[in-house]
Amino acid sequence: MLLALFRLLARLPLSWLHRAGAALGWMVYGCSPRYAARLRANLYASGLCNGDEQCKALLRNAIAETGKGVAELIAVWFGSDEKVARLAVACDGWEVVEAARARGKGIIIVTPHLGCFEMVSLYFVQRLPMTVMYRQPRIAWLEPIMIAGRSRWQATVAPANLRGVRMFYRTLQQRGTVGLLPDQAPKAGDGAWADFFGRPAYTMTLVRRLQRATGAAIVMVFAERLAGGRGYHMHFEEVPTARFDETALNRAIEAQVRRRPEQYLWSYYRYKTPAGADAPPAHEKRGT
Repeated sequence: MLLALFRLLARLPLSWLHRAGAALGWMVYGCSPRYAARLRANLYASGLCNGDEQCKALLRNAIAETGKGVAELIAVWFGSDEKVARLAVACDGWEVVEAARARGKGIIIVTPHLGCFEMVSLYFVQRLPMTVMYRQPRIAWLEPIMIAGRSRWQATVAPANLRGVRMFYRTLQQRGTVGLLPDQAPKAGDGAWADFFGRPAYTMTLVRRLQRATGAAIVMVFAERLAGGRGYHMHFEEVPTARFDETALNRAIEAQVRRRPEQYLWSYYRYKTPAGADAPPAHEKRGT
C-alpha cells in the first residue's frame, strides 16, 4: 500500500516535490530545537561563510535543501526507470571511470551526504554493475522501502556488516565497482580520528583498507541538485591513492562540499564519539 502511494507521488514533477521538501525542511527545523542547533553549529563552525548575513543566508538555503533531499527520494526511488534516467541532465568526469576500468582494477565510488546522493548509484548502474552498501535503518518498515528504491538496473545491495564488507572485497577482487557513503560515523574500531572542516571526526577506515587490499581506484561522485527541479548534474573526480588515508578522504569530501555547501547534510551527527571509541585529540575542539 505504501509503495503504491510512493509510486503515485513519484509521478509529480520534481519541482513540486522540491517545493514541498523545502517547506518540510523548515517545519522540521522549527519543531526540533536539537536538530536545528546541530545544523547551525556544524554549518557555522565549518568556516564556509563570513559574517552574520552571509552565514544566515547559507543557513536558510541549507534548511530548504535538506528538506528537498528527503522529498526527492520519492522521485528517485519510486519513479519509473525512464523518468529516473532523465533526472541526470548533465555529467562531467565520467572518463575517470573508463580510465580506471582500463587499468584493470576495481573502483570504489565514494559519495558524501551532498546533493542527491541517492541518485549517484542509480546513474552508475544504468551503465555498469555496482554493489552498494546500506546501513539498516532504525525504523524496521523503512528497510524494504530503501532496498526496493536502490535495487534496479545492475545494482546489488550489501548490508553494512561483515557480510557486506566481504561482498565488497569479493567484488573489487573481481574488478567490479562498489559504492558507499564515506562520511558516515562508523562504530568503534572501524574508524580513526581525522579533521573534517577543522574539527576531529571519527572517520571510517574501510575505504583505505579496501583500496590497499585490492589496488582499486577511488572516485568521488557528487550529484548536484539543480534549481527549479531541472534535475541533477553528476560530477565524477578521481581521488589520488598514493598517500591515501582518512585525512585525505576528508579533504576530498571537503573539496566537494565547498562547491555547493548549502547542499551538504549539516544536520548529520558527524562529530559524535561512538560508544567505546577513544576520545578525539584533546587539543582539538569537540563538535556537537
